[in-house]
Amino acid sequence: MHTSALHPKFGRIVHDVDLREVTSDHLYLEIRALFETHSALLFPAQTITDADHTRLGELFGPLENRDAMAAGRDVEFQVSELSNQTRNGLRAQDDLHMLNLQSNMLWHTDSTFLPTPALINILTALVVPPSGGETEIASTRVAWAEMPPHLRDRLQHAVIWHRLSHSRAKLSAELARLPTMTRWPDRPWRAIWPNPVTGEEALFIASHAFAIEGLGHAESQEILEEAIAFCTRPEYVYTHRWQVGDVLIWDERATLHRGRPWDYDHERTLRSICCSVTEADGLSAVRVLHA
Repeated sequence: MHTSALHPKFGRIVHDVDLREVTSDHLYLEIRALFETHSALLFPAQTITDADHTRLGELFGPLENRDAMAAGRDVEFQVSELSNQTRNGLRAQDDLHMLNLQSNMLWHTDSTFLPTPALINILTALVVPPSGGETEIASTRVAWAEMPPHLRDRLQHAVIWHRLSHSRAKLSAELARLPTMTRWPDRPWRAIWPNPVTGEEALFIASHAFAIEGLGHAESQEILEEAIAFCTRPEYVYTHRWQVGDVLIWDERATLHRGRPWDYDHERTLRSICCSVTEADGLSAVRVLHA
């Protein structure tokens, strides 16, 4: 397996691997080791179906199925589609679905508002616009290691509360009130996630973060905003310009990410699978037992 640098501080490009051929006995352990060490991996020029995508996700852990979580019963898993395209054409820019897509342009970590957060996002491009629509990833592991002491001291032992509707309200009060945005109770997680394989710490934060336990609203917001701003300084950010067939995966425990805008007169369609963390991924280190 040949790899090269994705970004000077984190991430690898994995060459000469066909993800359709990866199994638990073939290449997965090598890929997983790269994932734990480097936080983000790019596999260019892949040709994967939804079935291939799903099989790959299952190697990393339980497939995240929010519909099943919300219903409290089995609901068939489906690969998530991130697109401005419908059967009847392109969506209007003020469509609530489009506003929800645009909320992904805030720096965030997937699923911090769920009972079990995500370990990984596996994202692939089906249709890309002529320009724009990039995905950016910031390493909260590298940023945490280089964060100034005054901020590290405030966050080292902090508990951060997360709420999905909090991030959606930044774009639209109507969007934030939708039942799909309010069905998850507020969720607390410890701010620092040590990687159980490498021992390295990362800041676990998101646009969904709305409070730091024990602090007032204004002080919480000041610290959260300063921390996200530091983690997303240019030296910690990789910008991915999509090509059809690219597969990009990242460690949700150690990164922030966001989408970038494009000309919405052009289609952009990506397919995404998140997998949930397990105890083996260090869940107990961030779980808040008193909540």
